[in-house]
Amino acid sequence: MFFPVARLRLLASLLLAPVLVASRDQSLFTSSVTYCAPPESLLVEQFDIAYYAKNQSIVFNISAASVDPNTNVNANLFLNVYGMQPINVSIDICSLFGGALCPLPLYTFNGSDSISLPQSLNIQSRFPTIAYSIPDLEAFAQLTLTDVKTGDVKACVQTTLSNGWSTHQYGVEWATASIAILALAVAIWQSVTQGDCALAPIRFVDTISLFQTIALSGLLSLNFPSLYRSYTLNFAWAMGLFSASTTSSIQQSINRMRHLTGGDPSNSGGNGAIDFVNRKLSPYNSQTLVLPESLSRLVEAPSVALDFVKSFFPYALTTKDPHVLVGGDVATVTQDSSNVLQAGIPIYTNSIGIATANAFMTILFIGLILAAILLASLALVYGATVLLCRTELARRYPEIHGFRSRYPSFARAWGLRGAMVSSLPILVFAFYQWTLKDSWLSVLLSVLVLIALMAIVLPDVFFATRASISKGKWSGLEAPAWVAPLTSPYRPNRVYYVIPLLVVMVIKALVTAFAHGHGTAQIIIFVVLEFLFLLSTIALKPHRTRGADILAGYLCITRLVSSGLMIAFAESLAVKPIPRVAIGAIVAVIFSVAVVVMFLNILVNMGLWRLLIFAFTCGRRGRGVDHATLASQSSDASMVEQGNYAGTSKGLEEKDSATVDSATVDTTKSQDFPGRPNNPTPPSTASFSPKSLPSATSSTTLGETLPRRWSFQHSRPPSISTDGPYSPAYTYRTSTASSPISGQRHSRNISSSVPTPLDEHHEYEKYEARAV
Repeated sequence: MFFPVARLRLLASLLLAPVLVASRDQSLFTSSVTYCAPPESLLVEQFDIAYYAKNQSIVFNISAASVDPNTNVNANLFLNVYGMQPINVSIDICSLFGGALCPLPLYTFNGSDSISLPQSLNIQSRFPTIAYSIPDLEAFAQLTLTDVKTGDVKACVQTTLSNGWSTHQYGVEWATASIAILALAVAIWQSVTQGDCALAPIRFVDTISLFQTIALSGLLSLNFPSLYRSYTLNFAWAMGLFSASTTSSIQQSINRMRHLTGGDPSNSGGNGAIDFVNRKLSPYNSQTLVLPESLSRLVEAPSVALDFVKSFFPYALTTKDPHVLVGGDVATVTQDSSNVLQAGIPIYTNSIGIATANAFMTILFIGLILAAILLASLALVYGATVLLCRTELARRYPEIHGFRSRYPSFARAWGLRGAMVSSLPILVFAFYQWTLKDSWLSVLLSVLVLIALMAIVLPDVFFATRASISKGKWSGLEAPAWVAPLTSPYRPNRVYYVIPLLVVMVIKALVTAFAHGHGTAQIIIFVVLEFLFLLSTIALKPHRTRGADILAGYLCITRLVSSGLMIAFAESLAVKPIPRVAIGAIVAVIFSVAVVVMFLNILVNMGLWRLLIFAFTCGRRGRGVDHATLASQSSDASMVEQGNYAGTSKGLEEKDSATVDSATVDTTKSQDFPGRPNNPTPPSTASFSPKSLPSATSSTTLGETLPRRWSFQHSRPPSISTDGPYSPAYTYRTSTASSPISGQRHSRNISSSVPTPLDEHHEYEKYEARAV
């Protein structure tokens, strides 16, 4: 169910975007309106304008009013596209319409219509074709009215332009969420059926960590291009941030709580970020907030026929109505405004409708909801297990009783995984809440949550790493079963690798929260951390398989390269907008490839590759009947990593040992690989009886027949005549059907103490001597 949904949405988002762009009408429209100077002569309530390139028409819905009498103004129209200024003209208003607009009439303009522009304007030449298809267009238009006599600014309005395309898509959000849900479902199934060392739960945590890494990069105080900032918003849900509105019940409750506990009510808005973004950042890319107050250069109005404007002016202009002139919700953003959003967490959270001061409480509420869901699910599973143990099904499947016996460790392990995936967002926003000095209750709750998180994680880290760190009194101790989320990804002597992993996460959270406003320092620290982390991964090779080390190294390289490229987004470097957009697109592609890799890894862990092989080969690439049992035991081991974690349970080992003859192999669990398939070992010399010895005329074959490509070519056994009348058949030594070295082919370190076959002839002669 999850696979088709995730696949179709992922393909639709990543592959079909160019087709969708080509099928949509090319258009530009206003996406936000703000005053760039305190309004004096012009009040704007609504300013919606859209331009369609197909028929060169304009659709508008404007509500504005002039309130200052006897005002003669000049107009300046300024267009900024990626830092460039294709249009920057000043128009003498008094020369239009025979001076009807000079002085500016006290009119309220309420109009909406669709008009076609004349060909003489040649608007198409002003905008390149790419402007209609590039996602997250960075362009804004500014209209400034200045007094003719004094040069003072009477009105200044800025409108950002958009073409309707963005890298922030609900389809991408649902696709990534579907990947996470699929990984969670596979992780739960494998943890139930394969035990604590299953691979899927490890990859589930890795997938969520990758999503959180992408979202965390958008929280840095860098001048991200709008394209990349919008891309990171697709993964905001991994940080516990879901799109909201000011009318949502959660946000209203948080606002009331903050208001009652010393919070600043003015910091309760979350209506969007574009209106309030610092004008030096994307999408404005402007070093000055408004044009100079004195416009010394006036150019003549374009020599075009303006009769089409006169056609709708008589119907659009009405007399002054004081009840309408309220200014609307248009915000005033100037260089001295306190409501300007700076780069980092403020822009990120407000872009999805969450006020900056509400971010931590939002994550806390989401975390409590998920914790309640987790506890309820564990309780339901335990109740279902208890009921199943009382049915006839449990007698036929003893594994149900085994699962019930290990259920406490199973529940604690999943509680630890929940704490692991929630640690990064809690740390980042709890630390950031301390810097706001907003609500004492929010700060208190952040401290309590951090203490609870440490009480859950730190003891388990100690129990997991004590045996791998110290060679003293803790050496030889085995980690409890419930710390499998910390121990199962790594080799027993490399479990301490968890400590640098946690240290890096804490440092990133501290840098993101307390170094806000210093984006250059943030990204340099991130690059250094990722570089050191990559070196430690290469040097230690902590994971159980080469495939796992390769995957971990690939993710480290992805983070390192992406962090290195994001240095170009530092404000101090002042990189031009177009190169920044190109670099942002490259970083987004790098992270997208990593997401696809993790998605394919999940599909491999599900075993769908075997289904594909079976489908493509029509079942002919199967295994013979003579080795069907072996194939069933080691089918998971043939994949990149899964075979090393898909270990057998104790019940399976007991079942195997019970069915094998007393003179057969003694299967033991590998210390290096607790989950890999069991390998046969030579028979024990502890007990020998005449009944267990083979006769001279019979042969015994122990173990199971290996596939032909894994079999070994034995030498011809000696004949009875050459070895004596009491020499047993040599075929008795075929108990070592699988070489210990070949059985450890998936192991990183082959055991140096390889057991040697028994000398059956010597033992048999001793038995004959005693018999005589």
